[in-house]
Amino acid sequence: MPRPRQALLTRERIVAAACELVDADGLDAFSTRRLAAMLGVRGPSLYNHFATKDEILDAVADNVIADVDISVFTRLEWREALRDWARSYRAALAAHPNIVPYLARGPGRRHTALTMADAVYGALVRAGWPPARATHVGALMRYFVAGSSLGSFARGFVGDPGIYDERYPHLSQAHRLADHQRSVDDGAFELGLRALIDGLSRTYEEVVGPLSPLPPTAQAH
Repeated sequence: MPRPRQALLTRERIVAAACELVDADGLDAFSTRRLAAMLGVRGPSLYNHFATKDEILDAVADNVIADVDISVFTRLEWREALRDWARSYRAALAAHPNIVPYLARGPGRRHTALTMADAVYGALVRAGWPPARATHVGALMRYFVAGSSLGSFARGFVGDPGIYDERYPHLSQAHRLADHQRSVDDGAFELGLRALIDGLSRTYEEVVGPLSPLPPTAQAH
């Protein structure tokens, strides 16, 4: 019988497998040798599609950023757009937290990352922000979202109540935080996001001019 044909090696298969490896074991454990073994090919086969390991990680990073909704910047007022974009951005990163340190280096030459940066900056400048301030706002939002995606605040506290007795009297309930991870982490993100948007709104009025009130539905979030 003829041997079964090997599945065609494509950029898409390589990127999907690389993403799976990074998700499972982190950046430090990622190697082209492990990736090739996972795909059932020899290492040199990968280099028909990518010149270096970093090119593969660039593609993984861009694949993650492709899930972020930047269409909000063409549809919504800048405060609403920043809010909805930040939520979408956090969701994309939180699904792949091990790639976040790589993304934190900046967009580099990655097309999807540069497209997102262009959308954010362009929307802020169109809204009247001075270019330098628009750069600051984009950077501030990236710091906030990336930081919130790196790990869980709630899961940073162990479940042993004895650890927090006497020496840490204000942390007597800290052992319960992990049981409420979603509400703690999401609540902290939403509180921080609202504080940022409120603060940026005040800065805008100081630097640019008055803002119109947001629609009631937007204010309710």
